[in-house]
Amino acid sequence: MITFTIPIDHAGRRLDQSLAELLPDYSRSRIQAWCDGGLVRVDGKPASRKHKVWGGETVELEPQTHPSEQPYQAEAIALDIVYEDADLLVLNKPAGLVTHPGAGNWAGTLLNALLHHAPQLNEVPRAGIVHRLDKETSGLMVVAKTLPAQTRLVRELQARTVKRTYWAVAIGELERDAGEIEAPIGRHPTQRTKMAVVESGKPALTRYKVLKRYPGATWLECQLATGRTHQIRVHLAHLGHPLVGDPVYAGHKRGRWDFHRQALHAVRLGFDHPVSGAPLAFEAPPPADFKQLLEALDAAE
Repeated sequence: MITFTIPIDHAGRRLDQSLAELLPDYSRSRIQAWCDGGLVRVDGKPASRKHKVWGGETVELEPQTHPSEQPYQAEAIALDIVYEDADLLVLNKPAGLVTHPGAGNWAGTLLNALLHHAPQLNEVPRAGIVHRLDKETSGLMVVAKTLPAQTRLVRELQARTVKRTYWAVAIGELERDAGEIEAPIGRHPTQRTKMAVVESGKPALTRYKVLKRYPGATWLECQLATGRTHQIRVHLAHLGHPLVGDPVYAGHKRGRWDFHRQALHAVRLGFDHPVSGAPLAFEAPPPADFKQLLEALDAAE
């Protein structure tokens, strides 16, 4: 607890402005977060960041570290583990599970679950996570259980020898039976939470083939040659065929089907074992909601 008195010459200032000057070791954004969290009291009462001070008030502050500065906690969250040995594990991530803690999701993530499943992962960066799946994307992921295994798997990804295959359902009927989408991906120039095809982006290549066409939709198999953020979602939207249910890239085109996430599932994963070098290949059938979507499309033919 920090207790102090507001100087008289601060009369008329907002509380957060006054505190930012009186507590130079803390950023103004941090101080504002404490105010918003009820951690700042003026004369014994919680005060908002916009509270006007007039000098002479007693301020009590309970500083707290930001979640990003605290050690990640192990949490007992069920995992669907497809394969595991001393060096790695392969899991089938459900839709709705965030891969790594971040803004708005500091707990309840795959990383927290991994720390509970294998406490030694606390000694491996990112708890051994080698690649991510978006929160609402389901399917296969590989996790390294040792630092050497993680290093070698990352090198495999960089060398593009990891085979990642996805099933996707896109809005509209793609004309070509197969093709490549090669277009650089970077941060959207005006909407910073989105990615986009931009000239200044990083090289990105997605290969696809049509599994089945439906009236108004296409079931695709996609392979990643690169692993940019939201790559399949961005590339297909760039073609004019965003994923069914995609809340970010489909906009008003989200599709007439009752599907509340992007229709994307990591169905197959192949790589060389980072220690033995043996080739490994895994397949995970799509979850119930994805199967129901395909059944609904079949029924509508």
